[in-house]
Amino acid sequence: MLIPYLSLFASGFVAATLLPASSELVLLALQQQGYAVFGLWLAATSGNTLGSCVNWYLGKELLRFQHKRWFPVSPAQLAKAETQFKRYGSWSLLLAWLPIVGDPLTLVAGTLRVRFSLFLLLVTLGKGARYALLLFLAAQLG
Repeated sequence: MLIPYLSLFASGFVAATLLPASSELVLLALQQQGYAVFGLWLAATSGNTLGSCVNWYLGKELLRFQHKRWFPVSPAQLAKAETQFKRYGSWSLLLAWLPIVGDPLTLVAGTLRVRFSLFLLLVTLGKGARYALLLFLAAQLG
């Protein structure tokens, strides 16, 4: 019965990358089917955090290509993203779970070379808290 947890892990991973996906529906569906809450929390949190780590790494490597013609971000867009990130600081990584802004936030953290250990701690805390809250609320409502 490892496959549902691996599916949730994969769903969480993809949802944390810049690809459009959602892991919450998979999480809640598996919870309703009676799978172990801690296992669900662990699979979702670790998959989602690992996906964010990929974003951090891509961001770290991204700047090597900023002078290439095909580079997808203008210097002005990059400067704006860096200014916003610096305004709120590394603590904003606790919000990496937010839709729309969370995934780019982890990418920008990589471009700004946020220390990986700090990145991992803050992102894991934020994402873990979000999944724990979802599981708790679903248990209360269901």
